[in-house]
Amino acid sequence: MESNLKSALYSGESVRLAAIDAEEFAALVSRHSRDSEYFRLQDSSPCRPVAKERVKKWLEKEIEEGHVSAFAIRTLENDHLLGDVGVGGISWNHGDALLGIGIGERGFWGKGYGSDAMKLVLRYAFVELNLRRVTLNVYEYNLRAIRAYEKLGFQHEGRVLKYINREGRRWDLIYMGIMKEEWLASNTSYQNL
Repeated sequence: MESNLKSALYSGESVRLAAIDAEEFAALVSRHSRDSEYFRLQDSSPCRPVAKERVKKWLEKEIEEGHVSAFAIRTLENDHLLGDVGVGGISWNHGDALLGIGIGERGFWGKGYGSDAMKLVLRYAFVELNLRRVTLNVYEYNLRAIRAYEKLGFQHEGRVLKYINREGRRWDLIYMGIMKEEWLASNTSYQNL
């Protein structure tokens, strides 16, 4: 039987999305939590190392309760675990969700792995989950992420002024979003959705 499906849902050009192994992922997050720059890009909480057992317990609860559709990001080349990406806070009646991504392996920053993973999770959100819009937030000092989100089609939707204090300075929290129609305009193979 021939399939009319457009592409492999979980594989991109350089990464694939995979199930999260709680033990392996907890060790990765615990290791990344000791990198203060990475932590400050991801979280508004004060920077602090997090124990592997605490991460594993939290992750297992989140997966069990179904609060988030999260995936491990792995390289296609050697299956190296880079981080995670997912959609959470899904409002099914409005077709809206929050997107989050984290790649803590510095050697993989700025090489397109995050953008490739974002393309995959957007396809998952709009094609598989049939969401209408996806939003995210980012701190104004994370210029690399902001540029990447803009290239993917995210629009600036608002900001919370002087939201976060980092090293004696107040920074804005920026909200960005993308609608399914905008995503479809740049992904022509799915325009019949």
